[in-house]
Amino acid sequence: MQSTRAGGTLPQDTYEYFMISRCINSARFGGATTEKAAPEQNGKEKGKPKKTEKSTTDKKDKAASEKKKEEQKKRQEMNKLLHFPALAKNQGVIDQILQANVAKLAAAEKTLIEHKIEELRAANVGLEGEVEELKRKLIEAEKAGGVAQIPIPARKAVEGSAATTAAAPQKATTAETAPEKSSKAESKPEKKQTGGGGKGGAPKAAATDDVIDIGRLDLRVGRIIHCEKHPDADALYMEKIDVGEAEPRTVVSGLVKHVPLEQMQNRLVVVMCNLKPAKMRGVESRAMVEIMEVDPSAKPGTPVVCPPYEHRPDAQLNPKKKIWETVAEDLVVSPDGFATWKGQPLLVGGDSKMTAPTLRNVHVK
Repeated sequence: MQSTRAGGTLPQDTYEYFMISRCINSARFGGATTEKAAPEQNGKEKGKPKKTEKSTTDKKDKAASEKKKEEQKKRQEMNKLLHFPALAKNQGVIDQILQANVAKLAAAEKTLIEHKIEELRAANVGLEGEVEELKRKLIEAEKAGGVAQIPIPARKAVEGSAATTAAAPQKATTAETAPEKSSKAESKPEKKQTGGGGKGGAPKAAATDDVIDIGRLDLRVGRIIHCEKHPDADALYMEKIDVGEAEPRTVVSGLVKHVPLEQMQNRLVVVMCNLKPAKMRGVESRAMVEIMEVDPSAKPGTPVVCPPYEHRPDAQLNPKKKIWETVAEDLVVSPDGFATWKGQPLLVGGDSKMTAPTLRNVHVK
């Protein structure tokens, strides 16, 4: 059998061989695959316009989002401007509160300092009492051990006062010389009076006031009608003392460690009434109390004097003149337990002596 082709006629077996070879070559080199891939490639080319449309949409969305953010930012700035007056007003209120708190803090600091000062003063009063008590115990122990007691001369008074005097053994001599010194001091105003003619009365009073002695102190008998512990100080008592006036005086004293509370009630004491009032831990003290034994028959308000010194108490002692501090240097308890000033005993109502229950050879403070 023969097959006809352009250019000639081929045998049948040759034609079949050619067709088989062609099919093999097509399968080997992907002729059919190439034909199928072409439509896929054409499909990809057709999808390109769709990708461009999506990109454009994203850009529009991004622009809209940025515009929205800008509008929101502008609204926030407008809100700030609208709320600025209220914020400024609040700032003014805050400043006022801050200033008020600063003022309160300064006041609290001042109060704390004053409280500490009063606390230290109260502690100092208690320590002074402890020192005197320890001195007394030391003297008693030395006497019990056979140690001879040497009297200590009192410190020299300020200019214008009398000369220093010795303690215990020299008291007899001091007692003799004291009236002479006082008479010399009293003779000076008399000379000024004679020189001043009819105007001698006023200079005499002024000269007498310049002399510092125990006559300037307003010492009286007092009776404690009520005594209790200070609410803010464990070492202090608060006493109501009858000193012969219309109302009892409030006195703060540091006697807690020395006298039990029950022994303070309804007790006769000696009170100095012309000291300047002073606050002690918030309570005003209007006198100073000294625990001394006096005649039980003495009445509150009875003056305590020291002859031959004239009793002429100031209405109120001037702290700047240091009158009490000067007199206190020579105010001592004798070896017999009597309160004396420059060797002269202090007398209740000018008659009876007053004594210290336990103290000997110590200053009266």
